Amino acid sequence: MEGIMGKVLIVDDDENICEVIKMYLENSNYETRVAKDGKMAQELFLEYKPDLVVLDVMLPHIDGLDVLKWIRREGETPVIMLTARGETFDKVLALEIGADDYMVKPFEPKELIARVKAVMRRYTVDSTSKETLQFNDLIIDANSYGVTYKGEEVKMPPKEFELLYYLALNKNRVYTREQLLCEVWGYDYPGDSRTVDVHVKRLREKLQGGLSWQLETVWGVGYKFEVK
Repeated sequence: MEGIMGKVLIVDDDENICEVIKMYLENSNYETRVAKDGKMAQELFLEYKPDLVVLDVMLPHIDGLDVLKWIRREGETPVIMLTARGETFDKVLALEIGADDYMVKPFEPKELIARVKAVMRRYTVDSTSKETLQFNDLIIDANSYGVTYKGEEVKMPPKEFELLYYLALNKNRVYTREQLLCEVWGYDYPGDSRTVDVHVKRLREKLQGGLSWQLETVWGVGYKFEVK
């Protein structure tokens, strides 16, 4: 039997959905724990220290978006949001708060597993294939997923880091939003180009640019990390 691929916290008040997700994850060699409401999710998160959270939006006691905000205050653990078809769910808001991905119910369990694997694969840094990038006042350390800007550590969720790293690694090259969705998110992402726009906006709020570099918009095309 293969080793454990990672620990996943499943948060949903629908017992049947939890059981299905749990079964598929465990069959794919993930260890799991289940929380049925937002309060229990917070308690288990601190106790279990998961590598990834699958988080429903509509939860008793504390809703999913508030749990997501709380997780982001605690750290950078990747989160995949779940929402029922027809629910009012602001995907852009969830991404702005720090969700790495989202899925609409009903979904194919195999697709969820593919999303989990993609997020986990990109969150787990291969130190032999990645490097530390430095541009004057900006240091991007792929070994620790750390960013230092003007001497200060900058906190950011994994997907923000991966987008920044990918653009900086390929400096001065213009990428369309669709290319970035494919390259950074790692599969045929079902969302729209606003996903990229939201992440670029958040990066710009944290990193205003420097004398030698800028995160540039190329109108009508996409984005590039420009080194002067």
